[in-house]
Amino acid sequence: MGNIVAIVGRPNVGKSTLFNRLTGQRKAIVDSIAGVTRDRLYGKAEWAGRKFSVIDTGGYIIGSDDVFEGEIRKQVQIAVDEANLILFLVDAEDGITGMDEEVANLLRRSEKKVMLVANKVDNALRQTQSAEFYSLGLGEVHNISAMNGGGTGDFLDEMVAALPDDPEEEELDIPKIAVIGRPNAGKSSFINAITGIERNIVTDVAGTTRDSINTRYNLFGKDFLLVDTAGLRKKSKVHENLEFYSVLRSVRAIEDADVCLLIVDAERGFEGQDLAVFSLAERNKKGVVVLVNKWDLIEKDTHTAKRFEDNIREKIAPFSDIPIIFMSVLNKQRIYKAVEEAVNVFERRQQKISTSKLNDLMLPIIQATPPPATKGKLIKIKFCTQLPTRVPSFAFFANLPQYIKDPYKRFLENQLRQHYDFTGVPIQIFMRKK
Repeated sequence: MGNIVAIVGRPNVGKSTLFNRLTGQRKAIVDSIAGVTRDRLYGKAEWAGRKFSVIDTGGYIIGSDDVFEGEIRKQVQIAVDEANLILFLVDAEDGITGMDEEVANLLRRSEKKVMLVANKVDNALRQTQSAEFYSLGLGEVHNISAMNGGGTGDFLDEMVAALPDDPEEEELDIPKIAVIGRPNAGKSSFINAITGIERNIVTDVAGTTRDSINTRYNLFGKDFLLVDTAGLRKKSKVHENLEFYSVLRSVRAIEDADVCLLIVDAERGFEGQDLAVFSLAERNKKGVVVLVNKWDLIEKDTHTAKRFEDNIREKIAPFSDIPIIFMSVLNKQRIYKAVEEAVNVFERRQQKISTSKLNDLMLPIIQATPPPATKGKLIKIKFCTQLPTRVPSFAFFANLPQYIKDPYKRFLENQLRQHYDFTGVPIQIFMRKK
């Protein structure tokens, strides 16, 4: 688990703008209406070779009866509890407000490392005005303008220097398999059935698992780590502090895994929340196996499984080359097949193809079906190789790589999948200048 940086402060001081600048993406909704950020957003950032995760919290509002604002307060508290470093953002244009003082009191009590950041400092007058924030008693005031980037370079240098050293993780050369899915789909029951140990609490209350639990296990002569994650659910359904915490831990467990077993409730079908969890694993380039649990409760005819499977593949396209296993944890039906397939996906993820074999395969295919000409220019791919990365990644060297579009990259990926077994494994295709 790497370092987590939480951005906190009252509404409308620019937290989401700073989040976007740190993570390099316009993921957070930025609006001048106070309280637009209603839930924590989570992203990854890197500066000066240090990688860290960033949480953008909703505005911390004191003395309000609004339930919604009360929920925002809970989120900030959990973000503070979970973070290694807290960025307390204030507005140099408005100066110190009563809410800023309340947040400062909370942060002083937290005993966490805090950096006080004055935003919207984009002229000499604001630079002078920001000195009043020293009275909050939180040390040095760092002046920035999150909107135009002013002062952010120096600030980030100091921020990464303030982060604790990245923890050294024990590198085990065995698969880490995360059991993921919406609450109450049967994740803990699945691990209990596999291990034969009633280690994880199993109840019919959604969200019972509040944290990630690692279990080292051996099956069929294969050694691996099973990670039971807390149930991921729609943010609108998450009401308790513990659940806010568990959602964050689940995301981190997916980041840390090699292969994810996505458990789907057969009675509910493959819904939007299942797709969101799948997308989270796919975005992190993890191997994926979909397990349809409670299959024993479904009324079936000859084509039921085929229809269910086609529906899932349609929803997860274009990454539809994944194993789908229908099982029943209650009856211990095909549960060992599920683990066996996860280990197979891990091994496929590790496979390396020699450059000579790759070129012998791909160059004739490319010659027969070249990239379409763009602006009257012929595009020629002359060489390809597999990159030395943890995730299967392939570089294709071309005279005009900038003109090769995503549909052709998908064509190349499909050709690789047809000739090599990458079932359940995301593939990355990169175009480079020859």
